[in-house]
Amino acid sequence: MINFLHNNIPDRLLISFGQISIYWYGLFVVIGILLAIIISLILANYYQVSKDKIVDLSFWLIIGGIIGARIYHVILEWTYYYENPINIFKVWQGGLAIHGAIFAGLLIILYWAKKNKQNFWLITSILMPGLSLALALGRWGNYFNQENYGLPTNLSWGIPILPENRMIEYFNNIYFHPTFLYESIGDLLIFLILISLHVLVVKKHIKNYQLPALIFLILYSILRFFIEFIRIDITPVTFGLRWPQIMSIIIIVFSILILLLPKIKKD
Repeated sequence: MINFLHNNIPDRLLISFGQISIYWYGLFVVIGILLAIIISLILANYYQVSKDKIVDLSFWLIIGGIIGARIYHVILEWTYYYENPINIFKVWQGGLAIHGAIFAGLLIILYWAKKNKQNFWLITSILMPGLSLALALGRWGNYFNQENYGLPTNLSWGIPILPENRMIEYFNNIYFHPTFLYESIGDLLIFLILISLHVLVVKKHIKNYQLPALIFLILYSILRFFIEFIRIDITPVTFGLRWPQIMSIIIIVFSILILLLPKIKKD
């Protein structure tokens, strides 16, 4: 795989039928969503949660998640989209910020859980392993779009980026860090950890339903925090940190506080 990535330049177009074009990015997003739903349905069965309810919630999460991810991305790169407003709607070209999807998704789950009298943390924890796997697959869409790559590198697994897709300041460089691959591997590991946690919760009859959800938020935020050090896509910088890093720190802090809250109350 390393040699293939190093020596090949991907075509973002998968197939075309007349005026209809299907892109790799869209394919990976769709496959990721389908797998996420399947995994969530399997976990729902173990927790005796209605599969119909999970399917219903998934519909709203797909719509809300994509909208939230796109809005967040547009805000981060507002200068570009202000000058090219029509591109705001070209989702198939890439540009979905995961933090926007997470925030939108949590709000949707919170509203849905209250409306359907379900445990918010249980439902969230059921959905997180599927989300992790979907992210692992979705990052390959970034590869085919030649976006969200990292700093220039001479490492043997560096990926070539076409001149038209390079940042101006790195125009003379050819090979860049495959940050999509780093995050994809990290997301896959998080998926395996979350599945292991669910097995433990079910087998040991642990009632701490918030644990898998919070562990996902913490682990993904740690992963994203460190990957941001080598990403070079445009994003606001505050206090020397890229905005996704700041959001990751905020999520980590709040997640840890929620985990420790029961212990603090007991003390």
